[in-house]
Amino acid sequence: MQHSYKREEKLKKSKLIDQLFAQGSSISAFPIRLIYLELEHDSPFKIQAGMSVSKRNFKRAVDRNKIKRLLREVYRKNKHLIYQSEHTKKHIFMFIYVGKIELEYSKLEEKMISIMDKFLRINRA
Repeated sequence: MQHSYKREEKLKKSKLIDQLFAQGSSISAFPIRLIYLELEHDSPFKIQAGMSVSKRNFKRAVDRNKIKRLLREVYRKNKHLIYQSEHTKKHIFMFIYVGKIELEYSKLEEKMISIMDKFLRINRA
């Protein structure tokens, strides 16, 4: 599997985002929260994902952007865990960073893997 995060994989449509927050389910592995919804979308990829960081917790845009970059990178490197599962149907994801301090890359990666494992366990049931 190619480790990329192409434009078609990014969750951009506001209608889909609104629907995700209205009907989606969530799981957490502090400081990351995943809101997901099984939904047919136009993308050729199984998952469309977005990243978000609270302006309340990180006032400076520089800090929010850095955390979003880290989240995208961690997702990009580990999304193969979800794509390899034959149980996974088309979903939309929103990863929300809910912590108040910035974590280092390795800790963030552990949490991302943990949240993906939780998703896969729930999705199989």
